Amino acid sequence: MTTHNNPTVRGQRLGAELRRLRMASGLTGTQVAAHLLVSQAKVSHMETGRRAVSPRDVRDLCNLYSVTDQQAVDSLVELARESSRQGWWHAYGDIPHSVYVGLETEAASIHTYEPMVIPALLQTPAYAAAVIEETIPPVTVEQAAGRLRVRLRRQHRIYDPARRLHLWVVLDESALRRVIGSREIMREQLQHLHTLSTEPHITVQVLPHTAGAHPGLSGQFSLLQLPDSREAVVYLERFTSGLCLERPADVQQYSALYTHLQAQAHSPDHTQHFITDTIKLYTSSAMATEPSRDNDTRPRRRA
Repeated sequence: MTTHNNPTVRGQRLGAELRRLRMASGLTGTQVAAHLLVSQAKVSHMETGRRAVSPRDVRDLCNLYSVTDQQAVDSLVELARESSRQGWWHAYGDIPHSVYVGLETEAASIHTYEPMVIPALLQTPAYAAAVIEETIPPVTVEQAAGRLRVRLRRQHRIYDPARRLHLWVVLDESALRRVIGSREIMREQLQHLHTLSTEPHITVQVLPHTAGAHPGLSGQFSLLQLPDSREAVVYLERFTSGLCLERPADVQQYSALYTHLQAQAHSPDHTQHFITDTIKLYTSSAMATEPSRDNDTRPRRRA
């Protein structure tokens, strides 16, 4: 697999290979933990790429799994060294969902479902800043500025002509109706979304409220296809962290779920008209008849 020295992807590859070797040896994670005198959680995190694996860990595990091919051991040791290097996003300090940022940076394609907000890769700076401002727990001004810079840097991925990301988005209608920041910010955001939806490598579908109950009611998820990989990775973004699912059964289930969402959503062409009609709700005439958050006198939380 071509990984462009992405530490997150290399960590995922290393973890998957260590898990394969453990299963081939017939050992459980608990047995491995007992042998190495570490917690079972550490073994699990190493196999999911959520924890750095040192070259010494690799040698100990290969010895435990009776791996006799020295070339294979050396290859895994080198992978451990490379996965310990930091990606570009680490320069911005501690940011949420850094594992996903690493996968997103490397992905060849992403299929994502968002029930409440416009996806980060398609957000305008003003909309992104408004979303970050409402983060819980509150962030400082400096933290908010750093997270905004990371979000805008992530968007370079969809404009990279050498490795253009193929992005397919299914949005619940709520994401278009929910006023984030102000009506002016929403108008600008939906115009930006409409423009991007006309790009050949970006597809947007809106799932209307009239669809009723649907498979996406359980929440946001993304399917990321990595280069030269037959299987995708499912990522579930949650309040304080995220969860990566790589088991073929999980990937197949979420792929089927996404297919159902695509079928229930408006077509890409219909979606463009739907977005255009929704933009009209945020024009000056609509603002005159509906309350605006710009005039909201409720106390706002400060960073």
